[in-house]
Amino acid sequence: MTRARLRRMILLSMLAAIGVVLSPILRVPGMAPMQHFINVVCAVLLGPWYALACAAMIAVIRMSLLGINLLALTGAVFGAPLAGLFYRATGYTAAAAAGEIIGTGVIGAMVSYPVMAFVYGNADVALFTYIPSFIAGTVIGGVLGLIFLQALKRQGALRRLTERLWEDKT
Repeated sequence: MTRARLRRMILLSMLAAIGVVLSPILRVPGMAPMQHFINVVCAVLLGPWYALACAAMIAVIRMSLLGINLLALTGAVFGAPLAGLFYRATGYTAAAAAGEIIGTGVIGAMVSYPVMAFVYGNADVALFTYIPSFIAGTVIGGVLGLIFLQALKRQGALRRLTERLWEDKT
């Protein structure tokens, strides 16, 4: 394993751990803004597939330890890779936040309908039931991620960090 890959794996692990720890502390009922914050940051720093892995790890750990239902997974795994793909296509951190909002707030929310209706047997849900709360949570987390990344960018730290993560010089 190269040093750069090891750095990426360490950062991935740290982001997943931070996401799990912050989740119950900074939680809004029915929303997980810190999950979305981590998704945007991970998508920009590590790319879409690392972001997907991070989102899945956070969701599974939250489900296991905190008793969160399957919405933790459906509300995480669509926005993270879309955020990374949007960022990769444009180079704009705002595009990463937009990808998270679209991926989780719309796609993840709509995929949550059959999960809740058929897996959990909840007859009170409709196709668009989760869109308002998912969009609200992703906007909060996405904007926080965007603010954090912009602060890193202003200091020149975002460029240095991504170079260090992807270039294997030493």
